[in-house]
Amino acid sequence: MFARGTPMLWVPSGYFAMALTYMMLTSVTSIMFKNLGMDNGQAAQYASYLILAYTIKPLFAPFVEMYRTKKFFVLCAQLIIGVGFAGVALAMSLPDYMVVMVFLFGVLSLVGATQDIASDGVYVTSLDARTQSLFCGIQSLSWNIGPIVASGGMVYLSGWLHTHYFHHQAGVFGPEWIESWRIIFFIVAAITIVAALWHMRVMPDGAKAENAPASVAEAAFILKDSFVTFFQKRDVWMMVSFAFLFRLSIGLLEKIGPFFMVDPVAQGGLGLSNEMLGLIYGTYGLIAVLLGSLLGGIFVARRGLPATLFVLCCAVNIPNVTFLLMSIYQPDNLLVISAGVAIEKFFFGFGSVGFMIYLMQQLAPGKYTTTHYAFGTGLMGLCMMVTGIVSGHLQQALGYVHYFWLVMTATIPSFIVTWYAPFHHKD
Repeated sequence: MFARGTPMLWVPSGYFAMALTYMMLTSVTSIMFKNLGMDNGQAAQYASYLILAYTIKPLFAPFVEMYRTKKFFVLCAQLIIGVGFAGVALAMSLPDYMVVMVFLFGVLSLVGATQDIASDGVYVTSLDARTQSLFCGIQSLSWNIGPIVASGGMVYLSGWLHTHYFHHQAGVFGPEWIESWRIIFFIVAAITIVAALWHMRVMPDGAKAENAPASVAEAAFILKDSFVTFFQKRDVWMMVSFAFLFRLSIGLLEKIGPFFMVDPVAQGGLGLSNEMLGLIYGTYGLIAVLLGSLLGGIFVARRGLPATLFVLCCAVNIPNVTFLLMSIYQPDNLLVISAGVAIEKFFFGFGSVGFMIYLMQQLAPGKYTTTHYAFGTGLMGLCMMVTGIVSGHLQQALGYVHYFWLVMTATIPSFIVTWYAPFHHKD
């Protein structure tokens, strides 16, 4: 595993780079927008738009197969992302920095989605089935280090710089936060460029897929045929509903949970600093997700998916009540707050395993298994984008307590589609 030329040289760094880019664009940006003075509606809306490119990446994946090598696309994407994040840091000194910054984030989300396609392509085509299985756990672990560094480390560092280095008041949002966030984006830019230079030396080129299109017309035909065969599946609309609605309440909670943590107590929040948010949400919470995912996988493996899917749905949705309780009582004890976040994240990780396995075993099988699985994850991404766009505006209109009641109500469609989810393939 550690020999010269081993995938250990590029699999961990490749998937860490993918996750770091994704989390910085779709999660950390919402905290930054909030720090810079945006209201909850705008901050959640702008950050959620950046999920779109990752949602529609199956539409342009066939075209990545046509030109040069997959390694070429990985290196180009990582260099562009590195330069782009540095550009974001420099743009913060401009008078209309927000317009330029949002535009750059939009471009970077398209490039980041391309990085995902190409990196996955290198993994699948460079490694045989046995080696893919051997490195599957390393791949997953490496990806999950990305959120810990981004949502944990970078958010924590932004708060530390803001209060201890630049000596600004932690709970006041506005342009004063530019100084600390500029440093954060320079750091992320440097990490990404170093990753590109490293992968230039150690990453294999990746082989052409067996069904790689030879022309734009052929790529378009494959894409069209994959859509047609997808919607010819038995009970496809029930499976589509499941893919879209299973995580509906999580989509409403994803952006607003961190906002609730940092908003002042007088506005219904918990009044935490970025440092505490990074520590609780980005570290304890993500460790709880990893542990929950591990135990959820064992639970499904022992009992089978048909017997456990509804239980897993309950695990994803019911623990959201911890945020409702925290909004009602507004605890100031960090142990209680950490426990509330960890409980919700643990059961989210535990239950989400069933969602991914269902897509693999029931929605994806057929002529275009990989593409149809991507359609399923794309529907999940679409749900997260749509709910994220409206979540901030709804929270502002309702207040935190009533909004978290709405989150609990949004669990009902998840229970319904899970109860009626069809099983047409052997478990």
